[in-house]
Order: sequence, then C-alpha cells, then structure tokens
Amino acid sequence: MLIDRRTLIGSGMATAALALIGANRLLAAAPAKFEVSFTDAEWQKRLSPSAYKVLRHEATERPFTSALLTEHRAGVFACAGCALPLFGSKTKYDSGTGWPSFYRPLPNAIGTTTDSTLGMERVEVHCRRCGGHLGHVFDDGPPPTGKRYCMNGVAMKFVAKA
Repeated sequence: MLIDRRTLIGSGMATAALALIGANRLLAAAPAKFEVSFTDAEWQKRLSPSAYKVLRHEATERPFTSALLTEHRAGVFACAGCALPLFGSKTKYDSGTGWPSFYRPLPNAIGTTTDSTLGMERVEVHCRRCGGHLGHVFDDGPPPTGKRYCMNGVAMKFVAKA
C-alpha cells in the first residue's frame, strides 16, 4: 500500500488533534478539590432547586428575579452553598443588567476559570471554598476596579450587619 506525503501529513495532524481533544477532556473531567464538598445527591438535598441548578450545574437565573437586586442594607453576600462571605454590601451597585453586581469581591473569597460555553470566552466566578458557580466577571464596571461581578442572586444569601 502506497501513501503519498499529503495523506501522511493529514492523517498525522488529525491524530494529533484527536489526542489533544482527548487530553483536554481528561483534564476537564478531573474534579477540583474544595474545602467543602458533598456528593451531587447531598448538594441537591441541601440547596433549593434553583440554587442547586446554578451553584452545581452552572445554570443562570432569569434577570430581574432575584430579591437581592433590591437589597441595600449593610452586610455581606455569602455563598448559598457553604456560607463563605463573598461580597461586602459597600461594593454592590446597580448595573442595570438584572443581576446583583459588585465591583470587588472580599479577599480570598472567589476563584475564576475560563468559560467558553457560549462560543466566546468569559471569566466564570466560583466560590473558592465549595466551587459553586456564582456568575461571571466583566471589564465594564465602575471605578475603582472597572470590574462587574455579575452574580446569580440565588447563589448567595444576604447576611445583614448586626
């Protein structure tokens, strides 16, 4: 059987591409380790149905439906999954997007990953302690950071300052 140079190079490139895709899937499949961890069934029991969908399966709540949009008291916005304080009320602002927005998280509260699920690259924000999906961060926020942490309200609980 004779193979010409073009066929050999093409099949080599196809094999390399498939190997990269397989490697990426294996790397993506490895679950991250978090301080607070439960089985999927345990998370489902602990959270409301909407919080479970957002925090554990990266869903997005409908805009303008969160009670936290109109929350203006002093306090902190904490993760609905593990109660880690995430954002201080002083950093909350009305972005007009329909989701609670903040210009800065609390120190050591969040983690970020690249999200390309909608055919574009965005920065996903998750709780650093339990890994729960919170929302995304964008570069169109107000001073002093220029960031807009656009969060799902159902992924958080408000704790008023005493």
